[in-house]
Amino acid sequence: MKQLYFPLSLSFPLLILLFQCSKTLVHAQAAAPAPAGPTDVTKILEKAGGFTTLIHLLQTTQVGDRINSWLSDSGQSLTLLAPTDEAFSTLKSGTLNSLTDERKTALILFHVLPTYLPMSQFQTVSNPVRTQAGDNTYYQFPLNVTTSGNSVNISTGINKASVGGTVYTDNQLAVYQVDHVLLPMNIFGPQPPAPPPAPPKPRKKAEAPVAALPVGSSDAVGGAIAALGIAILVVFSL
Repeated sequence: MKQLYFPLSLSFPLLILLFQCSKTLVHAQAAAPAPAGPTDVTKILEKAGGFTTLIHLLQTTQVGDRINSWLSDSGQSLTLLAPTDEAFSTLKSGTLNSLTDERKTALILFHVLPTYLPMSQFQTVSNPVRTQAGDNTYYQFPLNVTTSGNSVNISTGINKASVGGTVYTDNQLAVYQVDHVLLPMNIFGPQPPAPPPAPPKPRKKAEAPVAALPVGSSDAVGGAIAALGIAILVVFSL
């Protein structure tokens, strides 16, 4: 077998060419991954699967857009308690359809906590836990969290839910699966009785009409008085 030999003058440029090609290849491989885009909560749920009803409500109430804006524009940290499709199926028939748009929005915001909570911090969180629903200053829509070992339970005063596995976490947004839709007391609790109707205003008593004298009666009265006066004079003159 014949062996091929390259002159030394050709070997050195060939080595340089191979070195440059390898640098180009390594650079191309390092630049391949695309930069991560902004967090989109609906896409996270779509990828996880099993959250069709929640995704629909996030879109129709525009709460999904608000969550994305809080995360990207304000840099706020959030925790989403995400009811599964099975959780929504346990609601009484017609529950969602009976709510106004405003109450549907409050219902979804009731599942959003205004801070990032790792699973371990549920054991030390202080009750009541504030949510993004209602006037947050006065805790109009609070939650209560209890833990037992590794299990986390949430109570609304109407019902309870258990926190399941972690759907997503990135140190700014945490999404946890819950097995029941959280029903806020302000929407599903007993409503205060309506105030009694105001009493009707008393009617003014109608004044009794003054009986009108018949036509010509004034002349008769005057004549009678004159006759009476004459009779009295006659009596005194006797």
